[in-house]
Amino acid sequence: MTKVLIIGGGGMVGQKLVHQLLKSNLTTGAPLDITLFDIAFPSTSPPSIKHVIGNLGDPAEIQKIATQHPDIIYHLAAIVSGEAEADFDKGWQVNMFTMWTLLEAIRAQKQESGRTYKPKIVFTSSIAVFGGPFPNKIDDEFLSAPQTSYGAQKATCELILSDYSRKGFVDGISLRLPTICVRPGKPNLAASGFFSGIIREPLNGHKAYLPVADTVRHWHASPRAGANFLIHAATLDTALLENRRALNLPGVSCTVAEQIEALRKAAGQSVVDLIVPRADEAVAKIVDGWPQNFVPKRALALGFKAEANFDEIIATYLEDDLPTLRSQKN
Repeated sequence: MTKVLIIGGGGMVGQKLVHQLLKSNLTTGAPLDITLFDIAFPSTSPPSIKHVIGNLGDPAEIQKIATQHPDIIYHLAAIVSGEAEADFDKGWQVNMFTMWTLLEAIRAQKQESGRTYKPKIVFTSSIAVFGGPFPNKIDDEFLSAPQTSYGAQKATCELILSDYSRKGFVDGISLRLPTICVRPGKPNLAASGFFSGIIREPLNGHKAYLPVADTVRHWHASPRAGANFLIHAATLDTALLENRRALNLPGVSCTVAEQIEALRKAAGQSVVDLIVPRADEAVAKIVDGWPQNFVPKRALALGFKAEANFDEIIATYLEDDLPTLRSQKN
């Protein structure tokens, strides 16, 4: 039995992951014992899975997690970029110090268990760990120099996880996820949320506000690809990383105009007409500090895969999420 813990399992990526795990397993041959940990869960969360309601801000809750000795820990929990920028204290407490507390709790369990406990930790980092000036395409050698609090918090977690792995307390890997798009559900406080909003809201018959110029270019992958990244990472032999435990993942680089054109091809001009330009300087400033394109050779060589273009990302949303959302409304 492989014990899998998904911290942040009530969120969109966590729910995509657990549903994908139930369909594909981890191909390890052993059955999975899956536990989800979060402050709340959607009604659609699989009832057959263990659900633990708790708050990572409470060190006692993290201690409980560690005493369960999960074999694989997915650390997905975080507050989003816009909120982390607006609330400096909360951003560092939630996005960084919870990682430190978790790793310390695991280290204590390892010491108590005679140094035998060593879980695999898969951490969802972000392309926000990079800051400009950017080359046309970021390769695997480009330095991490974030220009937002969110990016700095993610980069700090990468370094902590790498060091605890170097010391043999855990076996960690950090995945620098592209912006996940198209995100189902309601808008959130992420500065990147409009990338999904300008597709999701019009497809559901609602107006969507575009806060940046349509020339803005960004790096995307679908929720389905995101879940598959996480599953692949859990089975990856981290010795192949050669002690460079943070990976730039594959994705699709496109402009907002190219996103809109893909939406037009998929759903028609009447849907595109629901997108309303409305400049937001705060959002534009944050997004301007993010990278736009990558050459993720290491991740591709290690077997990570994403969509080839934004048309495929929209097709994935139409297949995976739009029918479900419409059935819930009826």
